[in-house]
Amino acid sequence: MVLVRPAGVRRCPKCSYQGEGIPYFRSAKHIALLVGASLFYVIGGIVYWLARRKHLICPRCGLGWENASRALALAGSEAEQRAVEEQPDERLPRSGIKRRLLGVGMVLSGTLMLLGGILGAEGALVAWGSMIGGGGSLTFYWGWHDLQERRRAIMERIQRKILRLAKARGGTLTVTEVAADINLGLPAAEKILTSMDDGFRVRSEISDQGIIYFEFPELLLRKELGAGD
Repeated sequence: MVLVRPAGVRRCPKCSYQGEGIPYFRSAKHIALLVGASLFYVIGGIVYWLARRKHLICPRCGLGWENASRALALAGSEAEQRAVEEQPDERLPRSGIKRRLLGVGMVLSGTLMLLGGILGAEGALVAWGSMIGGGGSLTFYWGWHDLQERRRAIMERIQRKILRLAKARGGTLTVTEVAADINLGLPAAEKILTSMDDGFRVRSEISDQGIIYFEFPELLLRKELGAGD
């Protein structure tokens, strides 16, 4: 009997909770932080909300759900489960959210100081505003660079999972299979498979029934490969 794994189910590496993540601002602690930030600095509260409104967290311990690992698969054979799950997810690089928020705050503060110095004809204030604004720009760029590194690491992690799944499935995959087994949406699964399609190691084909599938020739022909002369 083949069981179906519920969509979105993952396991928290901190508290071992297994289930689905909840929106970031469903946590009372985060709502309190948002209210506090908005009371003392309205722009900071807005930036905080925009940066976190789409994030998910563990409902038990509050860990970011992007750190959660895929729950034990219930679909497919035991061999396929081991092939996809045998390697644990490595820790992802930081997203740089704190540096980006700090950078935005510094730029805004520096801009206000700069404008105040220009209007008041105060050279020291202009100089300080310029320095703080420049430092904020560098801090934001530092955080943005961390974000790009995190995105790259996430993409590489997903690609490795797809390769392990392709090996378990004999060298061919459909978008639906990847979406179901790697816990992705159909558009995201299609986008990643298409990005891997280089016409050489991964290539897309259309079946007689009109279904698009992706071949991994090195896995398909693995048993036929022999040592070179």
